[in-house]
Amino acid sequence: MDFVTILGIVAATLTTIAFLPQVWRTWKTKSAKDVSFIMLIAFMSGLVLWLIYGIILNALPIILANSITLVLNFIILWLKIKYR
Repeated sequence: MDFVTILGIVAATLTTIAFLPQVWRTWKTKSAKDVSFIMLIAFMSGLVLWLIYGIILNALPIILANSITLVLNFIILWLKIKYR
């Protein structure tokens, strides 16, 4: 792997794991009232577009980061709906 790919993987890892505390807290407290529904939808739309972009470029860091982050945000969205 070249430096740019490693840099992308490190950046992708950090930005993706940043959502784990939110998922854990929402799951544990059974409350997502402080999470904005509009922000989730807007952010998830951006993630889908980044994922498409990464697929077009065949850029593994972009594909992995946005796929995992999208799954984590779907979990938050599901919990927000479930714990209304």
